[in-house]
Amino acid sequence: MTRRIGKAALLTLSIMSASGYASHWSYEGEDAPEHWGELDEAWKTCRTGMNQSPINIDSSLKAHLNPLVTHYTDGPATLINNGHTIQAGEKINTQDSITLDGKKWMLQQFHFHAPSENTVQGKTYAMEMHLVHKNDEGEIAVVAVMFEQGAANPQLEKLWRAMPAQPEESTAITEHLDLDHLLPADKTYWRFSGSLTTPPCSEGVTWIVMKHPLTLSATQLEKFRHTLHHNNNRPVQSLHGRIVVE
Repeated sequence: MTRRIGKAALLTLSIMSASGYASHWSYEGEDAPEHWGELDEAWKTCRTGMNQSPINIDSSLKAHLNPLVTHYTDGPATLINNGHTIQAGEKINTQDSITLDGKKWMLQQFHFHAPSENTVQGKTYAMEMHLVHKNDEGEIAVVAVMFEQGAANPQLEKLWRAMPAQPEESTAITEHLDLDHLLPADKTYWRFSGSLTTPPCSEGVTWIVMKHPLTLSATQLEKFRHTLHHNNNRPVQSLHGRIVVE
């Protein structure tokens, strides 16, 4: 079922990173990433911030990180085309979460960027998924999963079958999605402090970038690109002395 949703509903459903249909920013032209910090005073961190995302992961410090523990059981309820990305929204009272630093972080939404925003030793991946979580203190953690072009992804296909074709449209996800299968079996990761990758580019975000990529087919990638009609990746930002740990 497809329905058209208003801007207020989009802002409610689209917490943080892929939100803001009422906000005038883009990935192209005068409203492109290099201008975000000039478009609105509330977005000046996009220009002045010293801990911005995405980044190029070129080296890392061994820190013996605890394994990432996921508790994904419910799956998303809706899929939204907000003009900036395709975003999956969680069910009400969902129990989907991760455990990080001894805290529970509840999944708020997840969305996609093509090509990838973060890069690894200069390598850009075909697509990147961001799972956005929040804990009881209001802190944000983003789990990033890279996709290389290759075999079709069955779980991704369940989402793609429900993909809204037009901006400001939302569809119900009727097939059960196993979110754990949208993460690699080996959950080793890089960790760093960064920001949201879209306006307002707020900092203090914990980034968990999975080391092992998944695959999607050329057809799946093309459907995403064709639906958005543009790339939706912010260029990598300077580390400004930040250290990536693993």
